[in-house]
Amino acid sequence: MRGLLCWLVLLFLLQPWESQLQLAGPRCHTGPLDLVFVIDSSRSVRPFEFETMRQFLVGLLRGLNVGPNATRVGVIQYSSQVQSVFPLRAFSRREDMERAIRDLVPLAQGTMTGLAIQYAMNVAFSVAEGARPPEERVPRVAVIVTDGRPQDRVAEVAAQARARGIEIYAVGVQRADVGSLRAMASPPLDEHVFLVESFDLIQEFGLQFQSRLCAIDYCSFGNHSCQHECVSTPGGPRCHCREGHDLQPDGRSCQVRDLCNGVDHGCEFQCVSEGLSYRCLCPEGRQLQADGKSCDRCREGHVDLVLLVDGSKSVRPQNFELVKRFVNQIVDFLDVSPEGTRVGLVQFSSRVRTEFPLGRYGTAAEVKQAVLAVEYMERGTMTGLALRHMVEHSFSEAQGARPRALNVPRVGLVFTDGRSQDDISVWAARAKEEGIAMYAVGVGKAVEAELREIASEPAELHVSYAPDFGTMTHLLQNLRGSICPEEGISAGTELRSPCECESLVEFQGRTSANPNGLLNRSLAQLTARLEHLENQLANQK
Repeated sequence: MRGLLCWLVLLFLLQPWESQLQLAGPRCHTGPLDLVFVIDSSRSVRPFEFETMRQFLVGLLRGLNVGPNATRVGVIQYSSQVQSVFPLRAFSRREDMERAIRDLVPLAQGTMTGLAIQYAMNVAFSVAEGARPPEERVPRVAVIVTDGRPQDRVAEVAAQARARGIEIYAVGVQRADVGSLRAMASPPLDEHVFLVESFDLIQEFGLQFQSRLCAIDYCSFGNHSCQHECVSTPGGPRCHCREGHDLQPDGRSCQVRDLCNGVDHGCEFQCVSEGLSYRCLCPEGRQLQADGKSCDRCREGHVDLVLLVDGSKSVRPQNFELVKRFVNQIVDFLDVSPEGTRVGLVQFSSRVRTEFPLGRYGTAAEVKQAVLAVEYMERGTMTGLALRHMVEHSFSEAQGARPRALNVPRVGLVFTDGRSQDDISVWAARAKEEGIAMYAVGVGKAVEAELREIASEPAELHVSYAPDFGTMTHLLQNLRGSICPEEGISAGTELRSPCECESLVEFQGRTSANPNGLLNRSLAQLTARLEHLENQLANQK
């Protein structure tokens, strides 16, 4: 009867403490945490004291944010042996944990605390038992609750556990040896060693220890990998960057703040941040102007430019995308407008397809968008057929070319990666006879003899070659110098009547200044022919 009365008194005393601990403050919403309680259940722990530890655990659980992605809890008890009450992976609900703790039966043997720490380090905190992998950098915390002096050595094994990233709190009740507690605990010792002198103080200590777990320093666990600074928050470790830097999507590295996103930089093409400043860039082959923002382009004169792009199967889809990007880089340095440069695009393989004619688009943006929308044809390489299509159709007024009377230069640029499967000589010659300035760009297995036959003279100024599609961009500067009116064939061209006196004088000056021009070559050939006929007549006489 007396024993039953003692247990009733005990339950009466414990119930208010448990309730008060639960209601004393808000639940601790920590970040992810792997928490293992190591409970001394040796014979020196009296039933009343063991019940105190049991209620201490239950009260702490009610103050933690328990869950698979938050705090995982495991419990082991030890005496002369070690027993897992439940591992970290076992329960995700607080009620199940409390039930297992209430069903706990003491072992009541020796006090092998070192053995218990060894078990916690090798087993309880293993991934197999439910601990999260080290690369996730989730803090691992062991709370050792004991009432006496260990019967084995604890200092060495505790040091090994701490070296593996386990933070150890040592809690001694009444007869616990302070020296052993300090040998087990993590530094600083005044924050990791606790001694509870009597049952009357267990409630106050429980609240104090709960607040310590809530304020855990996540940055001290493992390798947080923050490039600049780690800040411990209730939700876990957070990386911060120094002033003028922005945190990157990986949550750890920092990069100098991109000022281009925060200012009205006015760059025509591209803005690049450099430290606390920024600068404007232009596409390859174009120069930044004196205002530091705009890029030079072909602004003087006018050109009708038709691009013939090889879409045969040897090009391959991924390289065809590079070709389209290359074409758009050419467009970038042209002053595209109905009155300025007009651009048309033709794709050829075993057949020929006009992707868009000269007169369709009036801005560079429209042309570039249309280029990106072009679909790859594949099949053969009928370059001769493409040249014929260009001569007969692409430079017609119906397709947007300006009348010949306006003296607008006509330029054809052929892009190919291999040998033509049909004859190109007839229509390559015809294109030049029609006054079209021809440029040939070859890549990879393109045949030099064919490129030279397609191109106008001199070949050095009209033929370009790249060994592969990835190195085509180095050709842009040469093409710019050739195609741009202010630098190439059509410098200073203006739209005016060819019958005006100034036009005739200018025309005469140009032909005289360019002995290699098409007209001068034709005149020279005609003169040579006349001289040959005169010689034949003289001989007949």
